[in-house]
Amino acid sequence: MSDHPVDLRTDVAHPARMYDYFLGGKDHYEADRRAAETALANFPAVRLTARTNREFMRTATRYLAEQGVRQFLDIGTGIPTEPNLHQVAQEHACDSRVVYVDNDPIVLAHARALLVSAPEGRTTYVQADAADPEAILGSRELRDTLDLSQPVAISLMAVVHFVPGDVYAMVNTLMDALAPGSYLAMSHVTTDFDSGANDPDGMGRLLQVYSDQGIPVRPRSREEVARFFDGLELVEPGVEVIHRWRQEGIEHPADHDKKVSLYGAVGRKV
Repeated sequence: MSDHPVDLRTDVAHPARMYDYFLGGKDHYEADRRAAETALANFPAVRLTARTNREFMRTATRYLAEQGVRQFLDIGTGIPTEPNLHQVAQEHACDSRVVYVDNDPIVLAHARALLVSAPEGRTTYVQADAADPEAILGSRELRDTLDLSQPVAISLMAVVHFVPGDVYAMVNTLMDALAPGSYLAMSHVTTDFDSGANDPDGMGRLLQVYSDQGIPVRPRSREEVARFFDGLELVEPGVEVIHRWRQEGIEHPADHDKKVSLYGAVGRKV
């Protein structure tokens, strides 16, 4: 990890810092707060969306640990918010190894908080862009921490919709490098529940705020999210709104689907 000074660009909004604001964190600046308040004005449920996404990460990670996965690659980590992925995994299996990846400078500045592993396991941090999977896979930190001849779970939580370019090729490159028995866990924003382009309560209004801040974002339909799992064995219930993924016995109001507007899924490489 570099010891060079980090340019946090506090004059422009960052998605990681806006997300931290929605979760009630303290690692944000005036530009982030202004953008986040505009987002809240346009889509008041965004705090619920952020909290539900964190819960889905925990649910998916626990599931993967229960399947015997002991290696995790978390891309688009964001600002450390407990419990972090390694804490969830190591609570189930203390020897779990986790590589965190992000390209936002604010995350690099706080990355050491991600490196407090259980003694039996290991965590490390890679400063890299999700759009450059070759750089992630070729990093010394990853190669020193994960054994790619054994199963690895890739976690892509609420990140792919911020990545420009051919994201299907990006995900395929990552999965192609992994052993059979590896997993892909993902959440992704959607406007499937909007009633139209000008829906006053729709996710599209929130995404426009990001676009206005110069942050590219691309929602995808259920079918488009399912494409990421082509060739993988989808875990039941398949591609589902994240608060309904393996949440048996929990009743959610019907309007939660629109308020959350994130699909989630887990797939296994066979």
